[in-house]
Amino acid sequence: MKTGKMAVMTGVNQPFQVENYPILPATDGSVRLKLLASGVCGTDLHIHEGRLGVNLPACVGHEFVGVIDDITEQDSLQSGLVKGDNAIVCIAVPCGKCLLCKTGDDANCVNMGVTNGKPPAEPPHFHGGYGEYTFAPPENLIPIPRGLDPKMVAVFACAGPTTLHAFNLAAKAGGNLEYAKVAVVQGLGPVGLFAVMLLSALGVPNVVAVTGRENEKRAAAARSLGATHVVSLAKEGEKGIGDLVASLSGGLGADLVFEASGNPAAVPVGIHLLRNRGMYLIPGQYSDSGTVSILPQLITFKALRILGSSQYSIADVKKYLSVLENTPQMHSKILDLASFYPVEEINAALEAAAKGENIKTLLA
Repeated sequence: MKTGKMAVMTGVNQPFQVENYPILPATDGSVRLKLLASGVCGTDLHIHEGRLGVNLPACVGHEFVGVIDDITEQDSLQSGLVKGDNAIVCIAVPCGKCLLCKTGDDANCVNMGVTNGKPPAEPPHFHGGYGEYTFAPPENLIPIPRGLDPKMVAVFACAGPTTLHAFNLAAKAGGNLEYAKVAVVQGLGPVGLFAVMLLSALGVPNVVAVTGRENEKRAAAARSLGATHVVSLAKEGEKGIGDLVASLSGGLGADLVFEASGNPAAVPVGIHLLRNRGMYLIPGQYSDSGTVSILPQLITFKALRILGSSQYSIADVKKYLSVLENTPQMHSKILDLASFYPVEEINAALEAAAKGENIKTLLA
């Protein structure tokens, strides 16, 4: 029987093992996809470092973009998917029964399951995102429109929906960007860069991208995606960045700050940068990276609106694809952010991602 490669996590901070598993046929409720591109997410690095727990050995990875390689007739008839379709795999399996699910926020389901949680020894073996194949329920597949390059789509396959879900929560909380003049994005990883692109596309006239250290490659990427100003804490300091935001806002402060750095120290900085009634979106603090002191009275006196956001839903993935369809001028710039590695070079890919050498690391 033909076999395929999959990178398996066997221990915290241990090299992944590349194993060969038989490529089994699709069954009803389980579609087989062949790898086109699958991103290495910051969450994956946190899992590998032991900051987020998983059962070992583990099938890691949740950004799989592939081509449908095998699908049963029943699944094809019911889903409309056919062999040869390109699709994004969404690993989230909300329960559909809890309060959050019943009130339209299944991304925050309190009983959330995942499609990549089974051990690799359990057939059909390819459960996660770090293999040459994966299997997923048809309802967890979002077809990619024919006009979109699937490898380009893969660059922001997680970051895009993550950002869009945060903005959707902001809209529900009254965060209207129609009148926003100044937005600040903290962190220029994939989530931060997509936020820059989205804010620029929404017409915010001043998009300030903030990095911890100077990084010309990431700064250039931010500018190409629409940042009007790129500054670093190492060079300008908190006061310099605060002065810039004040000058752009007539002394008021930022209408919106979007935290995408994952560094807890970014949070008190973001609070200081906001204007009265400003909104702080925080999707970036996705693991325990330590504690930080804040001045809670600023939340009160500024009447700030602070929203966390973690997962995303299939609806957010569909919205992401719609954003890409409406911004064709950005496609080549997005693809330029990618660095691709074969599955067997998983450890080199993880090392490069952990060191920040690549803007977006993917297996392909």
